[in-house]
Formats: sequence, structure tokens, C-alpha cells
Amino acid sequence: MSSSQNGRAEQGGLQPRYRRAFGCVTWLYMAMLTFLTANFFISLAFRFLGGEAVYNYTPPTLAYLGTVLLVPGMVFAAVLGARTYRSPRRVAGRVGAGVGALIGLSGFLSLVWISAALGFAERDQAFRSGTFAEIGGVAFYLFPPLTLAAAVLVLIALYSKGMDASRRWRLGLAGAGLAVLAGAGLVFSDPDAVGVAAVLISAVSAGLAGWVGGAGGYARAGGDEMIPPGSAIQPRVSRQKPR
Repeated sequence: MSSSQNGRAEQGGLQPRYRRAFGCVTWLYMAMLTFLTANFFISLAFRFLGGEAVYNYTPPTLAYLGTVLLVPGMVFAAVLGARTYRSPRRVAGRVGAGVGALIGLSGFLSLVWISAALGFAERDQAFRSGTFAEIGGVAFYLFPPLTLAAAVLVLIALYSKGMDASRRWRLGLAGAGLAVLAGAGLVFSDPDAVGVAAVLISAVSAGLAGWVGGAGGYARAGGDEMIPPGSAIQPRVSRQKPR
């Protein structure tokens, strides 16, 4: 194929930012598989150590959480990929792990909160586990606004284009602090050993998943065209095929 034909093929292909969006969605699938695999094997370790209740409660609950989050996650990953440039793998991995852990924490506890608020335990046998059955008090009513505020701060930090890196870090840390505060208040309103273990497993598993998505997708998707100006990221060296 001639060089002119190659040029026409490249012009007719996807724009780099759309390729990056597609790549981020693809790596979201990898992150979801990591989340499901990690929480299963961590829960399995509890089973062999005598924590049968943790094993019976955690994997099904987190599988349900993963199903609920998959489609919204695809949308957010696509938009994030289309709006951002590549970043160094180490930074992307750390950010991904942090965001993933927050999603695991807040997502799991949001499911617990919705189940209690809507009375799912009274309607569906699948929710009658007895874990976090007595949550309530001031922390119960503060959880939604604090979690929503945390999500807004983290989303602004991730998606903002005109904000410098230090301010984005501060916003992200503020959002993380609010999410942890809201989650701790809800957990301690009805402390339960199985519930606490499930929260930690969810956060750790989602943190691992976030690292996979960040280091694999956010740091690489889009190719050399999505390397930001002045970045230390080195373009890939093309290998010439032997004649």
C-alpha cells in the first residue's frame, strides 16, 4: 500500500480522542473482571479461616454492585478518555487505585443505604442477611449528601481541563475525605464484623481494579497522538519489519 493510501486510511479512521475513549472503556471491562476476581478470592480466604458468613455475603453483593455500576462506568470511562490526555503510568495507577477504592467504599455503602431506605430486606429474601440491619441515626441521613458532594468533587478533579494539577489533587483529596467520613459514620451506626469485612474487601478489590484501569487504560489509551505537550512520556518506537 502506498503512502498516499496510508494517509487516506488514517484520515478515515477514528480520531485519537475517540480511540482513547474506546480504549478506556475496554480497560474498564478489565478492571471489572479484576474487581470480581479479587473480591471472590479475598472472600474465599475468609472462608478457609472460619469466616463463612463473610464468604456467603460478600461475593454475591459485590457481583450485584458490579452489575449496577457497569453501564454508568462505561459512560464515564468514555467521556474521561475523550476529554483527557495520557499520563505517566505510575501517576495513572495511583489515581486509578484511589478512585477505585472510593467507588468500592461508597458504592457498597450506597447499596446498603438504599436497601435500608427502601426496605429491600422486607421484600426480597436476597437482602435478608442481617448485615447492617440496624443502621440509622444522624449518619444515615448525612450519608447521601456527603457522598454526593464527594462524588462531585472527585468528578470535577478528574474531568476538569482548565484546572492545574495541584488544585485537582486538593479537590480529589477533599472528595476522598468526605466519602470516608460518610462511610465511617454509616458503618459505625451499626458496627458488624461481617459488614466491616465486606466494606474493606470492596474497597481493596475496587482499588486493585482501579489500578488496572489506570495503569493499563488511562496511561496508554489513544496512542502517541494523545501524549500531552511537554510530557515526559516517550512515544512508542515503531519496529521495522524484516525484509
